[in-house]
Amino acid sequence: MSKVLRWKRRWICLAVTSVQNVKSGILHVSGCPLKMEPSTVVVRYGDPVSVNCTVSGKHEGIGWEASEGSVDMVSDVNVKFVTWSLETLTDWEISPKCFGNFLINAEHDQCDKRLNITVYKPPDSVSISAVNHTGPMLEGEHYQLQCEVQNIAPVQYLTVKWYKGETLENQTSYDALTKTPVNVSSTLLITPTSTDDGAQYSCVAELELGPEGPQPPPEVKSDPFNMIVHYLPFFSDDDDDETLEVTEGEGVPLRCSAQGNPLPAYSWSSPLDEEEKTSEIQITSASLTPGTHVYTCTASNQLGLQSKNFTVKVIPQGDQTVLWTVIGIGLAVAVFLILGYLYYKSRDGANSII
Repeated sequence: MSKVLRWKRRWICLAVTSVQNVKSGILHVSGCPLKMEPSTVVVRYGDPVSVNCTVSGKHEGIGWEASEGSVDMVSDVNVKFVTWSLETLTDWEISPKCFGNFLINAEHDQCDKRLNITVYKPPDSVSISAVNHTGPMLEGEHYQLQCEVQNIAPVQYLTVKWYKGETLENQTSYDALTKTPVNVSSTLLITPTSTDDGAQYSCVAELELGPEGPQPPPEVKSDPFNMIVHYLPFFSDDDDDETLEVTEGEGVPLRCSAQGNPLPAYSWSSPLDEEEKTSEIQITSASLTPGTHVYTCTASNQLGLQSKNFTVKVIPQGDQTVLWTVIGIGLAVAVFLILGYLYYKSRDGANSII
């Protein structure tokens, strides 16, 4: 490291006003005439960095003190700035400081300013797992998902965001002031439903480093966590119990379909109380005697079962004959009346008032 020449500080009691310092009746410039350009830097670990320290007015030397990249004091009064720079920044705790020596009214004085610097590093990896669980989840049970963020710095600027699909579900921030890389985790409590089957959860580690940092903020996203949810069978809202009518001697298709995971198996209960096991979701009722008959479809899997009733009303063939006879007679009478009306209207001719 190069040798840095600095004067020994002398502590002097000063009476300070808003515009000047008073020392033994001599006017003394207020404030330190050093300026950082830029005043704040955000640097990725391992990247280059460069900052100028500029002095206004006369000086007797300016330079930089730092654990890496120190700059010897430059006494040339024509030099108005010195640059601190590194090709590769590898010190997490680095805190560079620019200093200047000044001669004012035969008095030597010195001041310095410290650079506001943030060294950051995106995580090596971000991953999701279920805590103490493997395999499919059960509807209505409680589970924890855990997001692991490996080797990130500084953690105080980290936000872990949880997504289900494209929807933000939750987020976690951290208040530790550690500058060096750390491993952190975030958890999300979920209670899956049937609608979560096939959903994808992901977590994103985002470093929000302020306006001086990279834009958009650097982020690393986990691979998706694919949800598999097991739930008992259910029929859709528009698939309630059904009532059908059929003429005696005819059949009617009965269709039964439920949602469930694992996929449901189906069984039918017939009017004769004989249970039929079938993998089909449709059966055709046999020719039934007049009256009302109820078929019950049961959908089941390892988690439970649900049933749906089909009420079949069988209309006797005789009732159908009488019905159609009445309808035929009514139509015949209507036709007769219309023809009669047209006949009388044609006889009366134009003098008719009808």
